[in-house]
Amino acid sequence: MTHAEFLARARQALSDAGFHPDFSPEIMRETTASPKLAADSRDLRKLLWSSIDNENSRDLDQVEYVEMISPGCTRLLVGVADVDAIVPLGSATDQHAAAETTSVYAGTVIFPMLPDALSTDRTSLLPDQDRAAIVIEMHIRDTGEVACHDVYPATLRNHAKLAYRSTGAWLEGRGPMPAPIANVPGMEAQLRLQLETSKKLRQLRREQGALVFNSTEATPIIENGELKTLAFAEQNAAQDIIESFMVAANVSMAQHLKEHNSVSIRRVVKTPKRWDRIQVLAKQYGTKLPNTPDPRALSEFLEQRKAADLLHFPDLSLAIVKMLGPGEYVVEPVGREHEGHFGLAVRDYAHSTAPNRRYVDLVTQRLLKAVIADAPAPYLEQQLADVAKHCTEREDAAKKVERLMSKVIAANLLSHQVGQTFDGLVTGASDKGTYVRLLKFPAEGKVIRGAQGLDVGDKTTVRLVGVDVNRGFIDFERK
Repeated sequence: MTHAEFLARARQALSDAGFHPDFSPEIMRETTASPKLAADSRDLRKLLWSSIDNENSRDLDQVEYVEMISPGCTRLLVGVADVDAIVPLGSATDQHAAAETTSVYAGTVIFPMLPDALSTDRTSLLPDQDRAAIVIEMHIRDTGEVACHDVYPATLRNHAKLAYRSTGAWLEGRGPMPAPIANVPGMEAQLRLQLETSKKLRQLRREQGALVFNSTEATPIIENGELKTLAFAEQNAAQDIIESFMVAANVSMAQHLKEHNSVSIRRVVKTPKRWDRIQVLAKQYGTKLPNTPDPRALSEFLEQRKAADLLHFPDLSLAIVKMLGPGEYVVEPVGREHEGHFGLAVRDYAHSTAPNRRYVDLVTQRLLKAVIADAPAPYLEQQLADVAKHCTEREDAAKKVERLMSKVIAANLLSHQVGQTFDGLVTGASDKGTYVRLLKFPAEGKVIRGAQGLDVGDKTTVRLVGVDVNRGFIDFERK
């Protein structure tokens, strides 16, 4: 399959799922509008802000900065692109984003929620550019606890655009210092302090029962217009930094809105319905989990398995993730508490750090600005409920497109291996069928023969009996 064929297939999948990836002339005209900057914006351009993302990413939503402010206390700032400054509520661009709700990452191509002129330029926190931002400030104790937080508008400048792979390798002593770090005085010390701060946050999260998973990310490699192979990258220290800071910022944002009596949209992951199957899976490794779903007990089990068998831990992670169930967006009115985020073991969590890519983050940004201005919320509660429901539905649709295109890629690369045998892990077992993910290649397919008795988390051996590249079908039989 050529890259052009893959692009055409991805656009068809997007259309079939109800997405509209093209932008109207009116939207394109709005991309040149002047931003509406906050009058009380703080000038933080001289701070050593940096970003870490994928190598080729240009839709940069988040930057970070840390400094020691007293013995045992670190000041952490997370800067988030002020997308609302350029995409006002009710504009044509806003209406399009509200309908799409998310960027879709379909293998070799990205279908952005906002036009490239915005998402990869004017609202992106690109290096050496002055940008409007919302800053989430947290004071972190040595215990990893957030002593206090604040949120406010600011102008900032990204001084180093960094990539996960090279920065992670350097932080872990496996590679050279990336040039953007070496070229900025003080940036090396800044990144090392960011790493130490993230370790404190991660340690507290583990103690509180946050679930720690390992996964490998597969990136399609295109050569001369042809899909050739997949490159693999595992979680590293650079990703740990961004994940830790993102979680801390989203928790602080949710708490800030609650403290100021603002309605909000929360991200929740409910108590897993398949806890009994998680218990069975843990028992296979000699661990007895309590009868009542307990994130701390599950976290301890995962930590033990990671230490005992790091090589196969991603397989166990995948099985557990499948049984936890999906997240969803819900409205939390003033004075009411919703179920929290089981996987993160937190009560308050609001997506806020990716307004270029997720509409709910842009909505949260507008709710925050109303709090700062001491003004009424720009949405009625029912409007927010409709937004939350639609964002959840569109997120699920986007994930299905992304999974389909991953299967198209995998089917294409496996098309010459029909008849071969593979070790795999059962990732789905229901009336719709039994599905197995291969352990040494990122492909998932349906077991069309011999699936009896298999359940999520079981390891099995399968033979590839056929593929349909266009539909992303991969068919196995149990050996």
